[in-house]
Amino acid sequence: MLNFMCIGAQKAGTTWLYEQLRADSRIAFPAGKEVHYWDGLRTSQPVAWYLGLFSDPNRINGDITPAYSILEDETVAEISRVCPSTKVVFILRNPIERAWSSALMALSRSEMTVAEASDAWFRDHFQSRGSVLRGDYERTIRTWSRYFPEGTSFRWFFYDDLASSPARFLREVSEFIGLDGRSDLMDAELARRVFAGPGAEIRASLAAFLVDFYRTKIDSLGGFIGRDLSGWYGAYS
Repeated sequence: MLNFMCIGAQKAGTTWLYEQLRADSRIAFPAGKEVHYWDGLRTSQPVAWYLGLFSDPNRINGDITPAYSILEDETVAEISRVCPSTKVVFILRNPIERAWSSALMALSRSEMTVAEASDAWFRDHFQSRGSVLRGDYERTIRTWSRYFPEGTSFRWFFYDDLASSPARFLREVSEFIGLDGRSDLMDAELARRVFAGPGAEIRASLAAFLVDFYRTKIDSLGGFIGRDLSGWYGAYS
């Protein structure tokens, strides 16, 4: 059975989490990272095929596909019907930083350098449908928690906690999906970056644009989950 899913967010440490969890012999990712069934393959493969991937009864089976964070309500409802006991993990990263990191990844794939890309190019990317949806964490939480109860079946974590204390972060995720924490790993190894981007600093002009773009969404999310998130944009104001 499918024991757990990690639905993103994109550029929020999901590859790092995949590498840490797959090193545990008790966990299996039969189709690797990013199966993309629910956002693509379901049009050509029956759900029985997808569920059949996770058939090892002796291991905790997972699917880490960040694109699932932007699925529509009806698709999440179907997932809850066919995978009612699956645990769902969501990682929240400052959406300003997430949008910048995602844009840098797209830039790299376009074989462009940061210096070659204009502010207009970046603004267009920030305002693309995919980027906007991937940074709308409140939408994701509202949609998924409608079908997977918060705390028991659905839990969100913060990228900031991963960055500051990777061992504790991994232990909390591991316990949520049904594992004992992996206390044998050293923080230095856990802190190793996986699939890291080029790491260029956000241009001041683009930082100002992203603050204006995300401030209202960040404040709304903070009110919804009961946590002050103003530091996300305060650092760039």
